[in-house]
Amino acid sequence: MRNDFPGLDRFDQAILAVLGEDGRISIADLARRIGLSKSPTQARLRRLEGEGIITGYRALVDPIRLGLDHVAFVEVRLTDTREAALAAFNAAVARVGEIEQVHLIAGNFDYLMKVRTRSMSDYRRVLAEKISTLPHVASTSTYVAMQAVKEGGPPGPLDAGPPKT
Repeated sequence: MRNDFPGLDRFDQAILAVLGEDGRISIADLARRIGLSKSPTQARLRRLEGEGIITGYRALVDPIRLGLDHVAFVEVRLTDTREAALAAFNAAVARVGEIEQVHLIAGNFDYLMKVRTRSMSDYRRVLAEKISTLPHVASTSTYVAMQAVKEGGPPGPLDAGPPKT
C-alpha cells in the first residue's frame, strides 16, 4: 500500500479503510482485520481520534427509504464574494436542513450545493423560500439527479483495504 497520507502508516490507513466500511466493528475484529493485536489497535484508534483524523461516528441512513429521493445540485452565484459576504452565506446555508452538502467552487459560479427533498414541488419551495433568500444570492441553476451511481465511501486511496503483509 502506497503511503499517500503523511503521518499515517499502513496500519493507520487500514484502520480508516475498515472503519469506512463498518464504523461499529469491535476493536477485536478491527485488530484481526488489520493484522495487529487489540492493544496497539485501540491505541492507534484513540490517537487517530485525538488528532482529529477520525472526527466521529454516525449511522448511515437510507434517504430513499425516508422518502427523500429527489436530489438536485444547485449552482449558486453571489452578488458579493468578499470574506464577510462568504461568511454570511456560509452561516445561513448551514441552517437549511434540506441542503446536504455545500462547496465553495473556483469556477463560473461560487457554490455547489446538494439538496435533498421528497419531490420536485418540495424542491421548488426550498429553492424559493430558503435558497433564493440566502444572503447575497444573485442567481441559481439547478440540475436534477436521475440516479446516484456512487456516494460516500472512504477518502481517496483508503479504499484499498488492509495492509498487505
